[in-house]
Amino acid sequence: MSNPMNHSPAYRRRRFMNWFPLGLTYATFYMGRYNLNVASSDIMKTFDLSKAEFGTIATAGFWTYALSVILNGPLADRFGGKKAIIFGGIGTALFNLVIGGLFLAGWQTKIVVGMSLLYAVNQYFQSFGALSVVKVNAPWFHVKERGVFGGIFGIMISSGYFLAMGFGGWILAHFGWQWVFIVPSALILLMVLIDFFLVKDKPEQAGFPRINTDDATCHIGDDVKIGFTYVLRRAFQNPVILTLMAAEFCTGFVRQGLMLWFTPFLKEIHGIAPGSGLHQLASLGITAGGIVGGLLCGYMSDRLFQSRRPPVAFIFYVGQIFSLLVLGHVGVPWIAAFMIGFCCMWIFGVHGMLSGTASMDFGGTKGAATVTGLLDGVQYLASGLTGFGMGYFLDRFGWGAWVYLIIPFSVIGAVLMLTLWHQTPARNRELMQKKGL
Repeated sequence: MSNPMNHSPAYRRRRFMNWFPLGLTYATFYMGRYNLNVASSDIMKTFDLSKAEFGTIATAGFWTYALSVILNGPLADRFGGKKAIIFGGIGTALFNLVIGGLFLAGWQTKIVVGMSLLYAVNQYFQSFGALSVVKVNAPWFHVKERGVFGGIFGIMISSGYFLAMGFGGWILAHFGWQWVFIVPSALILLMVLIDFFLVKDKPEQAGFPRINTDDATCHIGDDVKIGFTYVLRRAFQNPVILTLMAAEFCTGFVRQGLMLWFTPFLKEIHGIAPGSGLHQLASLGITAGGIVGGLLCGYMSDRLFQSRRPPVAFIFYVGQIFSLLVLGHVGVPWIAAFMIGFCCMWIFGVHGMLSGTASMDFGGTKGAATVTGLLDGVQYLASGLTGFGMGYFLDRFGWGAWVYLIIPFSVIGAVLMLTLWHQTPARNRELMQKKGL
């Protein structure tokens, strides 16, 4: 094995050629996922849907994603992240094309049922995205570098939101909302082609020696296969991973509670339409906020807290609470648009830290995709509640209740992180070994 913290320039260049196209691919996945959010107001207006009816479509997708990401994690661990992201990319491109084509052809009947089904299948293929990114990158990054990777992961998520909200809003304004489902198909397929030629699952496949990642499974030999049952047993007997799963449930509700509904909120409360200048400000703010949050989380974790993730996550959960309170009470349109991005700085920082970094640390190189699937799956179970559930409450109580439905989950997340304040993969590994696991 090579020295894990003394990489050659050639290794770093090759690693960049791995994670950068993967990150861009994941960004295009977001464009093919959150196009539903971009078109939300137009879909509700065109087909006279209530918020609860529109939320039902979103919930069908979220809960399909939740189940799929749990089941597909072991597949990504078994077959490799490269094959998984290519398979997922082809599927999500196809179903986005089908949805856009049906709308362009004048589809008018059984919209809620039909879109729920099609969006759910799209989300099944989408579920391979995060699994693949984490699975491929786990063997390339040492634990002490993964805070930085968490920042990178957050940047890619933020870039995906810009493609979805910013570029998607521009497409909607100039070509019609149906095209926000069609254009992503071409971009996803382009990135899948690039991944096929550039991405390598392990350093050894690119001609470099394997590194000692110092994560949860680094001590396990190559001859030992890590199956779903093994990882699942360790996960549900591991208090750290159980706590992370609970925290990701909170993150899922906060994240999608904001992202699913901010476009109709800005339009109905502040008169900001998709594709307008202030909507672009919000979209750019999501990207910029996510980048800043991701990098800040990674830097603080690796440099200030000795690669411990929970202290930084706690700080960012607290940031969510205060920024959401401001968003709910501001009366000036441009400040409301700005606050969307500011809230996302705190939200995406936590999401990248827990989903992109802690999953690698505590799942290990061999079980990274499976643990990512568990964390992401729990997150999207909560996300599903922001669809029909939050839609029902917004129909009944209006936008004044919006942020107050979200904030309690940020509070719970912060409390959970306090219980993990001193946890690291090495400390957790010692605990599990004492239990005989």
